[in-house]
Amino acid sequence: MAFQPIVDVAGGAVWAHEALVRGTAGQGAGWVLGQVTDATRYAFDQSCRIKAIELASTLPMNGARLSINFLPNAVYKAEACIRATLAAARRTGFPTDRIIFEVTENERVVDHDHLKSIFSEYKRQSFLTAIDDFGSGYSGLNLLAEFQPDIIKLDMELTRNIDTERARRSIVKAILAVCEDLAITPIAEGIETVDEAKTLRDLGVTLMQGYLFAKPAFEAVVEPELAMLAA
Repeated sequence: MAFQPIVDVAGGAVWAHEALVRGTAGQGAGWVLGQVTDATRYAFDQSCRIKAIELASTLPMNGARLSINFLPNAVYKAEACIRATLAAARRTGFPTDRIIFEVTENERVVDHDHLKSIFSEYKRQSFLTAIDDFGSGYSGLNLLAEFQPDIIKLDMELTRNIDTERARRSIVKAILAVCEDLAITPIAEGIETVDEAKTLRDLGVTLMQGYLFAKPAFEAVVEPELAMLAA
């Protein structure tokens, strides 16, 4: 696993660290996911959760949350799948109320009722839930209409050049209005420039993630760069 911080630009601190799968020699997520088959999907998903929690428990998280991606099509029954997660958290002493589960909108979900049941079970167990890559995938607002997570992460295709492109600002403003109305916390992904970050901050987004602050660190957490937003 590599870990990339999600920063609170208002508070000047790390809000969470996202666990990102890597090969044992540091290969990227695409290389790893390319080897996952339907037959190995469930075991892979379970292994990633456990590894993320085990590693995070050994790192200086300093009270920050841990965000874990999950594959909804690998979860057969939420109550059963979550047992290994809970066991890993108990074994390592990692607080379950600091764990976020992200489902990427880029994975086609055939059974939305199944996904809703997964999110409901995670919430019942006090985990936070998030839709990752919001705005780039298969369902968009239709997905949000069916179930409301605690968090949505605005895809980098929406935030890229938001400081110079009026259409992107208008779309993000509309999504943020929906988030406020539904009590959903927005996170902006893929932030690479100071102007992008400042524009999003002016729009009311305080949680951000991207290379501007820090690149993913292999089996480590890093302190993000925040001084550039002080001006």
